[in-house]
Amino acid sequence: MDENVLKLYPSPTRELPLKGVYLGEDLRAQSEKLGKAFVYSNFITSLDGRIAIPHRSGTGMTVPDQIANDRDWRLFQELAVQADIIITSGRYLRDYVEGRAQEILRLHEDPAFADLREWREQQEMPPFPDLAVISGSLNFPLPDLLTSGGRSIVVVTTQNADPERLDAMREQVTNVIIAGEQSVEGKPLVDGLTKLGYKTVFSTTGPKVLHLLLKAGVLDRLYLTIAHRLLGSSPFSSIVEGDLLEPAQDFQIKVGVFGPSRPGRFRSAADFL
Repeated sequence: MDENVLKLYPSPTRELPLKGVYLGEDLRAQSEKLGKAFVYSNFITSLDGRIAIPHRSGTGMTVPDQIANDRDWRLFQELAVQADIIITSGRYLRDYVEGRAQEILRLHEDPAFADLREWREQQEMPPFPDLAVISGSLNFPLPDLLTSGGRSIVVVTTQNADPERLDAMREQVTNVIIAGEQSVEGKPLVDGLTKLGYKTVFSTTGPKVLHLLLKAGVLDRLYLTIAHRLLGSSPFSSIVEGDLLEPAQDFQIKVGVFGPSRPGRFRSAADFL
């Protein structure tokens, strides 16, 4: 993957190698500046706003093959390798066990990402980021594959979670964060992860979790790829789902690059104002 991208913003315009576009962001330094965990997320969307379409099995949603690609998967890995902890969900773990979910948790095991594995070792970080699992029902499996190698699991739930399941979960995982009464809220979630010592928090789950992060004003950066393809399909998911955000959430573009491949892709990183 020796392709280049065209850096459009900030100027001057110039070509850069695709590899390293996001790794060069040095996300761990951002936490020191903020004095809290640095929270970021990443999506790829079609030109008509679709990040997921119905799975062929008829159950659940999946990233469309028409916009998934090796180049953005590489950049996803560059973001994930910098994370101390990855936010996922109980639903994802259920789909993961049933073989319907994209593999996003055992990162950089592919020989193609050996350089990222080496980078993480050089930073003296554990082989894999820890996991923060958001779940109100606490009804999800914890596969041994994900907990091997010393990886810690943090469960994020609500005050009204089932007491028996909550007690059982506390015996299985490293920490439990209560982050809201009826539903998980963004601020106690991030405050809890910060208190546990996490500096970089990568949200890899869907549009509802992005909404709770935005609503609380705790998302620091959004990485977004727009694939210049129109897909159609119904139903579909966009990058954020939930009640109207009031006020609207403003972001300032930090970097924007274009290409490669057909159709073209515009990739950007934007910081929350």
